[in-house]
Amino acid sequence: MSDRAAHDDATGVVTHTRTERRLQKPHMYKVLLHNDDYTTMEFVVYVLQGVFHRSETDAMQIMLHVHKQGIGVAGVYTREVAESRVSQVETLARTHEYPLRCSMEEA
Repeated sequence: MSDRAAHDDATGVVTHTRTERRLQKPHMYKVLLHNDDYTTMEFVVYVLQGVFHRSETDAMQIMLHVHKQGIGVAGVYTREVAESRVSQVETLARTHEYPLRCSMEEA
């Protein structure tokens, strides 16, 4: 908050005007997994559990959605967290020699 002081010379009164600042909610980003013909379903479930902390049931449902629809949302996060998750997925996929693609878009 900032205070502005105003001085009225005629009366000798000093008034303070307080302006209130409100914090805006951060923009949220969807982290997307893309289907390919080489990455195994088991590895996608492993990624969803390890990187996105999904339960086995949720990970299976998301993996099947990605498999059938071609793309699926792994999670929704602030920009920094989303970028970090995308990087983790890509590093993990390359380490295991899978071409799994991961991207992010504003929610």
